[in-house]
Amino acid sequence: MEKLSIISERETRSISRNRDLAKYGIHLTEASKQLPEILFITSYPPRECGIATYSQDLIKAINTKYDHCIKISICPIESDNEQYIYNEPVKYVLNVDEPSSFVKLVKNINENINIEAVMIQHEFGFYENSQYEFTLFLETLSKPLIMVFHTVLPHPNDDLRLKVQLISRNAESIIVMTNTSAQILIKEYGVLEEKITVIQHGTHLVPHIDKNLLKEKYGMQGRLVLSTFGLLSSGKSIETTLLAMPQIIAQNPEVLFLIIGKTHPSVLKTEGEKYRRSLELIIDNLNLHSNVKFVNQFVPLPDLLEYLQLTDVYLFTSKDPNQAVSGTFSYAVSCGCAIISTPIPHAVEVLKNEVGVIIEFENSTQLASEVNKLLQNESLRKSISSRGLHKIASTAWENAAIAHANLLEKICNRRISLHYNIPTVNLDHVKKMTTDFGMLQFSVINQPDLSTGYTLDDNARAMVAMCQHYELSKNEGDLKYIHIYLNFLKLCLQPSGNFLNYMDVNQKFTQQNFDENLEDSNGRAIWALGYLISQNDILPKQTIELATFVIKRALENVEKIHSSRAMAFAIKGLYYLNIKEKTVANVVLIRKLADRLVQMYRHESEKDWLWFESYLTYANSILPEALLCAWLATSEPIYRKIAKASFDFLISKIFRDNNINIVSNKTWMQKGDMPTPANIGGEQPIDVAYTIIALNKFYNVFRDEEYLQKMENAFNWFLGNNHLKQIIYNPCTGGCYDGLEEFNVNLNQGAESTVSYLMARLTVQKSLIKDHQLTLVA
Repeated sequence: MEKLSIISERETRSISRNRDLAKYGIHLTEASKQLPEILFITSYPPRECGIATYSQDLIKAINTKYDHCIKISICPIESDNEQYIYNEPVKYVLNVDEPSSFVKLVKNINENINIEAVMIQHEFGFYENSQYEFTLFLETLSKPLIMVFHTVLPHPNDDLRLKVQLISRNAESIIVMTNTSAQILIKEYGVLEEKITVIQHGTHLVPHIDKNLLKEKYGMQGRLVLSTFGLLSSGKSIETTLLAMPQIIAQNPEVLFLIIGKTHPSVLKTEGEKYRRSLELIIDNLNLHSNVKFVNQFVPLPDLLEYLQLTDVYLFTSKDPNQAVSGTFSYAVSCGCAIISTPIPHAVEVLKNEVGVIIEFENSTQLASEVNKLLQNESLRKSISSRGLHKIASTAWENAAIAHANLLEKICNRRISLHYNIPTVNLDHVKKMTTDFGMLQFSVINQPDLSTGYTLDDNARAMVAMCQHYELSKNEGDLKYIHIYLNFLKLCLQPSGNFLNYMDVNQKFTQQNFDENLEDSNGRAIWALGYLISQNDILPKQTIELATFVIKRALENVEKIHSSRAMAFAIKGLYYLNIKEKTVANVVLIRKLADRLVQMYRHESEKDWLWFESYLTYANSILPEALLCAWLATSEPIYRKIAKASFDFLISKIFRDNNINIVSNKTWMQKGDMPTPANIGGEQPIDVAYTIIALNKFYNVFRDEEYLQKMENAFNWFLGNNHLKQIIYNPCTGGCYDGLEEFNVNLNQGAESTVSYLMARLTVQKSLIKDHQLTLVA
């Protein structure tokens, strides 16, 4: 499904409310108001340089997350000798060889009331022959300025220090990409620490395709692949690797070294292909033709990411100790490469704690030794790769976009109001985790882990999510997956009418079923079956008949359930069942289970503790939501009263400053405890999803705007509005990370988290359609 877009509007009554539909990535067909504009002054494609690519990737990421509340405009940097035709609209062009271009540009910016701020991607080489004009431009600029330093040289002379201080004086904020650069600016240039923000170089999310499949695609099967990439120049010191190749080949004759990238355009103009020819001469002299391959082109991003994913060891051999940061290095880490690097500041920061290997500059002997060590130890390569992926995860372009946008919001004194776009629905990972038998339980990153087998829990939730998706999309392909999950539930049903939960990859029930209380799993199965049956007007008759058979068997034992959450799930299932099959028996069961929850509430609740238990643990929102469902089915006033009181109590504990901080699985909240600190970690996607589902139900009943606002705030937790300011949902794979910890995100994308996100995403979408009576295209 594509990003939501409104094509018609039946009613306007609900649009007058105190919020903006564009928060949800939904745009009215009528002309929208002028958005606050941010002007990027930067090198930009088709110019071939690292900063141009960086800017394009950053702008794309910001637009993907915020294009309904921020407008990014582009002012490319050109010169008399370098002028381009751009594939994207540009607002202005700055010719650094023409003094009047600076004057004209600053006048246009200052007079444009829509431009809220200017961001300059800075490299001293851009303004080498126009430093005076550039400085005057900065001093004349009346809009807030953010300067991004791509190079921060240590040990500056007086002239360089003065240039940086002049820039700093005129900038509201300065962005650098490493902590080392920040410290150099503070200690050696005298820049105020409060002006500096560290935002690491962005990286691309990748699907982590199997190396062997990619090697076969590119004709490299059976080879151990080394690689390096980037625009070629002597500073990359690729000869360091070529001179090490004889020692590497002696122990690993199947090795192949890929040199990916064309010669840097600036180098090409001044010296032609001199450097490439020098490398070819080394290859000739050492007879390396069978073990070295040039990919002599500016490789398209999708191909580049595949080259990096098939790489066994990535080599970064820059001989410039002052190179502050490298995008090529960052991309390699994010693609899961084991890294060997020379000690530029960026590499030293990222590769510590066994994330990679640091070698001396231009030391071919040391490089050969470290390469051989890695090539002969696959488990070591994998462990380095895993540590690297977890270390670099926070630098995804999506997270870089969040960091930049938050800084812009601050710099512009809140004249920018940030709201996330809703991502498109992506079922790729759900389908990847699903075999012909059922949905697998866990994954390693985004690769399904067959060894962990299957659970009833995951397949029940997946069935609910796929029914939600089918209801909105009517995509016939969904029926295959609904059928798989339903058959799994049927297989877990025992002759006694109870369900077992755990099954191994060989489709055998495990001992774990007999060591644990499975009441909650049984409750979830009843919920999922009831939800499916509630869709009987759109689902195939045989699917409804099978679900009805299974739930009738399961309901024979429902009165034996006493776990609070199991009872709540069962009430929800009975509520949905009763929507389509209204029977006295269903209502009687709902009353019996709801009365038990009422009794628990009366026993535990106090003036300042309006809850069913003496603690808050997991899936808390299920309890008040179930009582609300019970009221909808029976009209019993006490159910409605306790449902609202307990739910309002819960949200008072888990929402702070319009952000959700669900109860951590590290420290359940006991009666009398203060709310869990916001950065304790242990936040699970499933709890956020259940809260969103409950908020939607309460809004539908009470029409309280606060519930709707909190539903948005809770959903934004997945998109980056959490204490780490990092995405939990991965739009590249369609998977959801398994948890938010104190200092990091758990990158594994298991069934529970992925399906939880999908349920939340579809709940938000359905709420918008229902509440606003809007027709959406997908």
